[in-house]
Amino acid sequence: MSTAKRDRSTRPGRPGHWVLQDAKARFSELVRRVHSEGPQHVTVHGRDEVVVITLDDFRRLKGERTGRDLIEAMQASPWRDVELDVSRSPMPVRDVEL
Repeated sequence: MSTAKRDRSTRPGRPGHWVLQDAKARFSELVRRVHSEGPQHVTVHGRDEVVVITLDDFRRLKGERTGRDLIEAMQASPWRDVELDVSRSPMPVRDVEL
Protein backbone atom coordinates (compact mmCIF):
# COMPACT_ATOMS: atom_id res chain seq x y z
CA MET A 1 0.00 0.00 0.00
CA SER A 2 1.39 3.39 -0.92
CA THR A 3 2.15 6.00 1.71
CA ALA A 4 -0.36 8.41 0.17
CA LYS A 5 -3.16 5.86 0.35
CA ARG A 6 -2.15 4.63 3.82
CA ASP A 7 -2.16 8.16 5.25
CA ARG A 8 -5.46 9.08 3.57
CA SER A 9 -7.24 8.61 6.93
CA THR A 10 -5.54 11.64 8.41
CA ARG A 11 -5.73 15.00 6.75
CA PRO A 12 -2.52 16.79 5.84
CA GLY A 13 -1.62 19.14 8.68
CA ARG A 14 -4.14 17.53 11.00
CA PRO A 15 -2.62 14.37 12.43
CA GLY A 16 -5.00 12.27 14.44
CA HIS A 17 -8.04 13.23 12.36
CA TRP A 18 -9.98 10.55 10.50
CA VAL A 19 -12.79 10.79 7.99
CA LEU A 20 -15.66 8.63 9.27
CA GLN A 21 -15.57 6.20 6.35
CA ASP A 22 -11.82 5.58 6.86
CA ALA A 23 -12.25 5.22 10.62
CA LYS A 24 -14.89 2.54 10.05
CA ALA A 25 -12.90 0.71 7.40
CA ARG A 26 -9.65 0.80 9.39
CA PHE A 27 -10.93 0.64 12.95
CA SER A 28 -8.13 -1.65 14.17
CA GLU A 29 -5.52 0.86 12.99
CA LEU A 30 -7.45 3.72 14.60
CA VAL A 31 -7.40 1.84 17.93
CA ARG A 32 -3.64 1.17 17.58
CA ARG A 33 -3.04 4.86 16.94
CA VAL A 34 -5.07 5.82 20.01
CA HIS A 35 -2.63 3.77 22.08
CA SER A 36 0.52 4.95 20.28
CA GLU A 37 -0.32 8.58 19.37
CA GLY A 38 -3.13 9.59 21.71
CA PRO A 39 -6.73 10.67 21.10
CA GLN A 40 -7.98 10.38 17.51
CA HIS A 41 -10.65 12.72 16.10
CA VAL A 42 -13.29 11.41 13.72
CA THR A 43 -14.84 13.90 11.33
CA VAL A 44 -18.26 13.77 9.71
CA HIS A 45 -18.87 16.10 6.76
CA GLY A 46 -15.64 17.94 7.62
CA ARG A 47 -16.55 18.63 11.27
CA ASP A 48 -15.04 16.96 14.31
CA GLU A 49 -17.80 14.81 15.79
CA VAL A 50 -16.17 12.31 18.17
CA VAL A 51 -12.83 11.61 19.80
CA VAL A 52 -11.63 8.06 20.41
CA ILE A 53 -9.59 7.69 23.62
CA THR A 54 -8.19 4.83 25.69
CA LEU A 55 -10.24 3.24 28.44
CA ASP A 56 -7.76 4.52 31.03
CA ASP A 57 -8.21 8.09 29.77
CA PHE A 58 -11.98 7.68 29.80
CA ARG A 59 -11.98 6.41 33.38
CA ARG A 60 -9.69 9.23 34.47
CA LEU A 61 -11.91 11.85 32.84
CA LYS A 62 -15.14 10.29 34.08
CA GLY A 63 -13.90 9.86 37.64
CA GLU A 64 -15.14 7.45 40.23
CA ARG A 65 -18.69 7.63 41.50
CA THR A 66 -18.02 7.19 45.18
CA GLY A 67 -19.77 10.25 46.52
CA ARG A 68 -16.48 11.57 47.95
CA ASP A 69 -16.75 14.80 45.91
CA LEU A 70 -20.23 15.45 47.30
CA ILE A 71 -19.07 14.82 50.86
CA GLU A 72 -16.07 17.12 50.40
CA ALA A 73 -18.27 19.84 48.89
CA MET A 74 -20.70 19.62 51.78
CA GLN A 75 -17.86 19.73 54.32
CA ALA A 76 -16.36 22.79 52.58
CA SER A 77 -19.70 24.62 52.64
CA PRO A 78 -19.80 27.82 54.72
CA TRP A 79 -23.22 26.65 56.00
CA ARG A 80 -22.05 23.26 57.26
CA ASP A 81 -22.66 24.24 60.89
CA VAL A 82 -26.22 25.50 60.37
CA GLU A 83 -28.69 23.52 62.47
CA LEU A 84 -31.80 22.43 60.63
CA ASP A 85 -35.05 22.05 62.50
CA VAL A 86 -36.66 19.22 60.61
CA SER A 87 -40.11 18.43 61.83
CA ARG A 88 -42.01 15.54 60.46
CA SER A 89 -45.66 14.86 60.82
CA PRO A 90 -46.85 11.29 61.01
CA MET A 91 -48.12 9.88 57.78
CA PRO A 92 -51.43 8.06 57.74
CA VAL A 93 -51.07 4.29 57.49
CA ARG A 94 -53.66 2.14 55.88
CA ASP A 95 -54.52 -1.42 56.79
CA VAL A 96 -53.06 -4.08 54.52
CA GLU A 97 -54.11 -7.70 54.39
CA LEU A 98 -51.26 -10.16 53.96
